Amino acid sequence: MSPDGLPEAFDVLVHPARGLSGELRAQPSKNYTTRYLLAAALAGGETRVVGIATSEDAGAMLRCLEAWGAGVSLVGEDAVIRGFGASPRAGVTLNPGNAGAVARFLMGVAALTTDTTLITDYPESLGKRPQADLLEALERLGARVSSHGGRLPVTISGPVQGGTVEVSAERSSQYASALIFLGPLLPRGLDLRLTGQIKSHAPLRQTLDTLSAFGVSYSASEDLSRVSIPGGQTYRAGHVAVPGDYPGSAAILAAAALLPGEVRLDNLREHDLQGEREAVAVLREMGADIVREGDTLIVHGGQPLCAVTRDGDGFTDAVQALTAAAALAQGTTTWENVSTLRLKECDRISDTRRELQRLGIGAEETADSLSVTGAARIAGGVTADGHGDHRMIMLLTLLGLKADAPIRITGAHHIRKSYPLFFRHLETLGARFDYLPTDTP
Repeated sequence: MSPDGLPEAFDVLVHPARGLSGELRAQPSKNYTTRYLLAAALAGGETRVVGIATSEDAGAMLRCLEAWGAGVSLVGEDAVIRGFGASPRAGVTLNPGNAGAVARFLMGVAALTTDTTLITDYPESLGKRPQADLLEALERLGARVSSHGGRLPVTISGPVQGGTVEVSAERSSQYASALIFLGPLLPRGLDLRLTGQIKSHAPLRQTLDTLSAFGVSYSASEDLSRVSIPGGQTYRAGHVAVPGDYPGSAAILAAAALLPGEVRLDNLREHDLQGEREAVAVLREMGADIVREGDTLIVHGGQPLCAVTRDGDGFTDAVQALTAAAALAQGTTTWENVSTLRLKECDRISDTRRELQRLGIGAEETADSLSVTGAARIAGGVTADGHGDHRMIMLLTLLGLKADAPIRITGAHHIRKSYPLFFRHLETLGARFDYLPTDTP
């Protein structure tokens, strides 16, 4: 059994729910946890990261930082990191599992080392995700790089001095974030130019916010197309607290909006930099009754919802949760400018369309959009494919709660990538699940 008390690998049978009510504290942010942990390792002293996420991504970062020579101690809900500064161990093989952002951040920092190799035991997921844009930028800075056609496994060797470099922002903002983490530790610093249409500004701002939290100076243009970081800096050790997680909370908020009852969700800062904070505004626009009291959001559920058309690029990790609301809203909802969803754990446009259609919900796609026509009811009584994707599992779970008959979701244990307590949290609000062990890893 895993720490959450559930089988190591399992499918979940989602039973229809009449309502959801209760109080929850939002889980810690996955995105801030991984950023703070990396920055703590890049500091020379001891940093306490308060209230870390317990997701697989956080575990992957901790595991890799420890392999690189960081001291890692878990004290209650906190992590105490004794950093290696600008000198991670050389000749180390790192396995970030299926954590794409973790892998990319580590690739950037690997230019401080020699012969760091990154591998994955998820060849059909992370192993297929493109890394060439980042690797080419590292090569232009002087790193020696070998890869499997721009994909993992990857070996990177420095040292690099810094300077001016371009990286494409068309596929992902994570390439730029990786270089930003590296920049302060380079003798010549980094003058980073982002090319193409920048995707996901919010995670970039979270990366820069992390630098500020660790005492690193930088300057950036308003549109983030240029970031300048003076060299020879050090990350300052100290004490940082992880905020609540908006991407995962978007699923709880959407579930609460769909079903009758009152749900209170605490630990969500009103002015947080996470782009998925916009999920609150989207749900309100759809007709959800959500009010804020400080860091607490209160949802009075069961209100009729209506369709919206929104540019989803700023809140990509909430699109799947919001799609559950769209599937039961009146009219056709369209998420535009979301092509980066195709480059996640699964193709979150095509695979979502297929799963919705399997459940009798109308859905269409273009190269960079997903449209969903709300259904009056969901029959259920089918098995849906979780596609090994935590956000897909959240979407399907929410639809199961509203279906007429139970829905089985395969590979539901992959929820642990970002939200290990997702099912347990919903159970405290009144949901009911059966956990069906499988032999699939």
